[in-house]
Amino acid sequence: MKPRTRARALALQALYEIDLSNHPPADVFRSRLEETSLPTALAEFARQIIFGVLPLREDLDQLIAKYAPDWPLDQIAAIDRNILRLAFWEFAVQRETPLKVAINEAVELAKLYGSDSAPRFINGVLGTLADHEHELQEILKNKAAKIAVKVET
Repeated sequence: MKPRTRARALALQALYEIDLSNHPPADVFRSRLEETSLPTALAEFARQIIFGVLPLREDLDQLIAKYAPDWPLDQIAAIDRNILRLAFWEFAVQRETPLKVAINEAVELAKLYGSDSAPRFINGVLGTLADHEHELQEILKNKAAKIAVKVET
């Protein structure tokens, strides 16, 4: 597994656990790092994903539901939902990962952690979201900026 893919996998595992158990995110992240040793830069990348996605979960979910209405969110498996959130955050909020890379990485995570149909499903949903990439980036940029202001005050 490529180094950044390992960091994404760790982030996905943490997001999945937090989503299902409501365990404290910092504790989950620390526990995952103890189980999967990552170099400092990759651990920081995983941390950015986790703590970037968490405050935007509802917004990410609403946009996934709006722009990919053929896939009702309440019917999406928890692991797939978190793969979608992670990839969506990477290309629409963080914007350091090129769109095609984010989609390919999400498909790889789906192959590792999802059902047999998960890779096609993830690719389809993210392809639909990609068609609205710039619009979604603007919406999420504003949401992320509001969250950053709240955290600073």
